[in-house]
Amino acid sequence: MPEASASTSAQTSQPLPDGFEVLLDPRVLRLGSGRVLVGGSPMTVLRLSPRATSSLAEARVVVTDRASAMLADRLVATNLAHPDITRLAPAEADDLVVVVPVRDRPDQLDRCLRALHPLSVIVVDDASHDPQAVAAVAARHGATLVALTTNGGPAAARNVGLTHVRTPLVAFVDSDVEATSDALLRLGAHLADPAVALVGPRVVGHTRSPQPRWFERYDAAASSLTLGTTPSTVRPGATVAWLPSACLVARTGSLGDGFDPHLRVGEDVDLVWRLVALGRRVRYEPAITVRHDVRPTVRGWLGRKVLYGSGSAGLGQRHGSHVAPAILSPTMALAGGALLARRRWSVPLAVGAAVVGARWLVRPLPRTIPPTIRSRGAVRLALRGAGWSLRQQSALLLRHWWPATALGCAVSAPLRRAVTTALIVDSCIAYAQRPNRSPSLPALFAGRRLDDLAYGAGLWWGAARSRDITALRPRRPSGP
Repeated sequence: MPEASASTSAQTSQPLPDGFEVLLDPRVLRLGSGRVLVGGSPMTVLRLSPRATSSLAEARVVVTDRASAMLADRLVATNLAHPDITRLAPAEADDLVVVVPVRDRPDQLDRCLRALHPLSVIVVDDASHDPQAVAAVAARHGATLVALTTNGGPAAARNVGLTHVRTPLVAFVDSDVEATSDALLRLGAHLADPAVALVGPRVVGHTRSPQPRWFERYDAAASSLTLGTTPSTVRPGATVAWLPSACLVARTGSLGDGFDPHLRVGEDVDLVWRLVALGRRVRYEPAITVRHDVRPTVRGWLGRKVLYGSGSAGLGQRHGSHVAPAILSPTMALAGGALLARRRWSVPLAVGAAVVGARWLVRPLPRTIPPTIRSRGAVRLALRGAGWSLRQQSALLLRHWWPATALGCAVSAPLRRAVTTALIVDSCIAYAQRPNRSPSLPALFAGRRLDDLAYGAGLWWGAARSRDITALRPRRPSGP
């Protein structure tokens, strides 16, 4: 658990502008009469000066001077607070050009370009089989067309488009995405923060079928590109650790050479992590949504999951443990594992592990906080940690490690019991989180299991092909 002081917060070369507002995350614990904040992602303890405490009296900070700019910047960097998007002015249309990489798919391209009107658009045809159809759609919408004769993949196509951009902002929108011009300009509002280089919206699955089949309903409700409803500063180890390249808005000058053209999958994760390593800020804004067409066939849907899984090995070779499938401390792993085992000793052992975890967590809390309040806050954090550990370990058994799990279940009754528990935990969470009561429980369960099997197969295939198991190994958190 990192501990920081608002007075020592790392600053960008340019402070946040006057009038910039941030809202405290409602899940943050406020201890010691508001002098200490505990929360964020990764978990952080932030001790505030009396002036900073007063500024946060209404769980909001408005930048009016250098001190408030430093406080707001620190809160956003640690995910203790998030910019108030409703208070930010959208970007100007003349400051933004959209790059759309495409290979065939003229009908989807037509819908994509229609939604982007009246923004300036560069369509990069990545060696389509029917380039005339793509050219006709681009011409009909007044888009600039750049036609490639050799297929280099979406990363390379975006980079070609980037070389033609002369505006301070650029958006990347895939041809199977409907992103309105209003959505992109509102995303651009985040670039009022001079530290922000890249921002992405919530990408939701959308089916075009008049009577969607069960797997289409599942994919629309549980798209791999949908990253939740909590705004976030994106970085490895945070709740939101990456952004999909399906739709992004960026500061053109911050991208350098752009995406890695050698990556056919995971190029978006790689770009985000390289920007973060350079000290740039990346934001996820779920208040703004765009629609992504789901795959119309089971083969296409599952094939995409296998591809996503296989890309983790290459990312592991570039970024090491950032690609770990879980972040577990030994204490919380013991608590989650005990609950998965479902034995008579499971609850006492889990409680004991949580108590030990709480004793570790109470150490960074300032001694000026009354002991009872310190202990209560640490217990709440430990219980959160135990619950999150249970979820992560369930995912390891069912998704990331399922080939090994399947072999182990053939000879181990305790493992079979743990897998049964994991199925119950995972299914209950998925059912509670499904949007608009769709899909049905059978479709949700079947889709979830096939999703896990396909992704896990790709993960192990990629690890075997690269002879690197980094993407299969959990890692410990950076603090207790």
